[in-house]
Amino acid sequence: MTGTIPDILAAELRMKFDYTRSVGPTIGRFLTGLRAGRIVGVRGSDGRVLVPPAEFDPGTSARLTEFVDVADVGTVQTWSWVRDSLPGQPFDRPFAWALIKLDGADTGLLHAVDVASPDDIHTGLRVRARWAAERTGAIGDIACFEPGEISTAPAESEPGEPVTGIVTPIDLRYKHTAAPQETVFLRAIAEGRLLGARAADGKVYFPPRGADPRTGEPTDDYVDLADTGIVTTFCIVNVPFQGQRIKPPYVAAYVLLDGADIPFLHLVLGCEPSEVRMGLRVKAAWKPRAEWTYDGLDNVAHFEPTGEPDAEYETFAHHL
Repeated sequence: MTGTIPDILAAELRMKFDYTRSVGPTIGRFLTGLRAGRIVGVRGSDGRVLVPPAEFDPGTSARLTEFVDVADVGTVQTWSWVRDSLPGQPFDRPFAWALIKLDGADTGLLHAVDVASPDDIHTGLRVRARWAAERTGAIGDIACFEPGEISTAPAESEPGEPVTGIVTPIDLRYKHTAAPQETVFLRAIAEGRLLGARAADGKVYFPPRGADPRTGEPTDDYVDLADTGIVTTFCIVNVPFQGQRIKPPYVAAYVLLDGADIPFLHLVLGCEPSEVRMGLRVKAAWKPRAEWTYDGLDNVAHFEPTGEPDAEYETFAHHL
């Protein structure tokens, strides 16, 4: 089908999750120090003290292992004023971000400075750390910096077990504006249709790409596709992770819809993971119509076996 493109879709989106990562021995040493009320740097190959510590020298790439304690008082090197703070930032009022060279260090540490106005901060300003009342082994153990020459560091505590990992909350809000071809595709999905686009040589891309990736020619000849297809390749997910909606094991597979020339990734359920195989015939399991939205292929809950004979390998080998 061809025709005029409807109004472009746009939506406010939010991506929110906890990002969990290991920190390694060097940053782990830095975070363990913060929890104990100390700031730790490392000495580079040229004698400079780097804060935060780096695992390898930025100039020579040599591994760095000589850790050095530095002061929690330092000098503002450069700064930027935050007039309108954002959720997740250190303050819900105006403040400054600054690079601060701590006494005993040779590089700047980025952190917040709590001042009332941009008139109260300048390059060369002496500042001191304001430590959090409760420290957990994170950069937030320094609540912020404030003007001052005298350290107010808490009495050092025992370092305890080394910090080996951190959890960083991610909360990203953004507005996504769909491309014209994506808009056509999303409107079709909201109607319960799977729509592809045909290139000049007849190959059908799903979802539509707007242009043939080989030639750059527009692909605005839209094609309604069946919601059946075959599994080309797949993997069995056995590892649990935070926020997982399905209990492992389960299958993520590339499905080649009947009439399409490129497979796409989706879930294959409705059978034991061990029963999924290349060439397996599958069909879309749609969510209840009342739950259909413009959220792309989320309207299809998963794919499941049709019970038909498997496709011969030769029929999809060039689509892998």
